[in-house]
Amino acid sequence: MLTPDEPARDRAGLAPRRKRALFRAWHRGIREMDLIMGRFADREIATLSDDELDELERLMEEPDQLVYAWITGRSAPPAEFDTPLFARLTRSQG
Repeated sequence: MLTPDEPARDRAGLAPRRKRALFRAWHRGIREMDLIMGRFADREIATLSDDELDELERLMEEPDQLVYAWITGRSAPPAEFDTPLFARLTRSQG
């Protein structure tokens, strides 16, 4: 299992914006979201398009409890987050 202290892909080779997003993904506020978002970012951050990175950053602005409910299927995400990126994030959990 990757932790925030282990290299994700090649952190040294990431652009500053992607490094910030990766850090934020691992420092969410609740441990469950650290693991969900952090692991996803570790796998995907280097290959996300700029639009996908924008979307990930917007998603990380939402409260953890809401995003967790969306990911676990306890509630449906709003249309603005019901996207292919969100579907990949959700599939990566199961």
